[in-house]
Amino acid sequence: MSRPDRILFAGDPHGNFLPLIAAVHRHRPEAVVLLGDYDLDRPLEDYLADIIGITDIWWIAGNHDYETPGKHKNLFSSTLAENGLHLKVTQIAGLRIAGLSGIFLGRVWYPPQPPKWLSKSHYLSQQTKQNPHFGMSLKYRSAIWHEEFQSLKSLQADILVSHEAPNSHRHGFSAIAELALAMGVKQIFHGHLHENYCRRLRNHIQVCGVADSAVADLSGKVIG
Repeated sequence: MSRPDRILFAGDPHGNFLPLIAAVHRHRPEAVVLLGDYDLDRPLEDYLADIIGITDIWWIAGNHDYETPGKHKNLFSSTLAENGLHLKVTQIAGLRIAGLSGIFLGRVWYPPQPPKWLSKSHYLSQQTKQNPHFGMSLKYRSAIWHEEFQSLKSLQADILVSHEAPNSHRHGFSAIAELALAMGVKQIFHGHLHENYCRRLRNHIQVCGVADSAVADLSGKVIG
């Protein structure tokens, strides 16, 4: 493997991007991938101005990024909005990285229980029968939807980045591991649970949790 610090993975910053900025200046990676929960009072690019132009910046969203209209706008309307990885595979520093934003929400789908709504269109069609002007709330937008999740299984990738954890963690979900297996990935990096660890799943898939404000490299080593 070429240098493991060519891609860095940043755990939930919750407004503190200083460890990531320091790690980028120290390691000069080709790219960084942010794992959600930014708690932005200003647009994302304001926080990362010191490293824009030094490295490519990619991200997925966490549940905190849907808590208020301001936090949502400062991510999804930022100048980095097009670098979201949700529900697609992107070639980054020679590796195919797939992204899954959001969390499992009981009122939508909470594996291993069956989904309450198969898709966003299914949910919205039922709501608009009662209220033609109904719109999806931020809470529901933060959910992992079954139809979109299933669509990822048809793609192939080297790495899966998700906010939720697979069942390598006691609070994780086997559905994430099953997704990784279907996609042929070799590594999963996740945030959300504020814990640094690396473990192996079946088929030798390596899972690395990255703690809040921590930074890990491709080997899973915490470097910031």
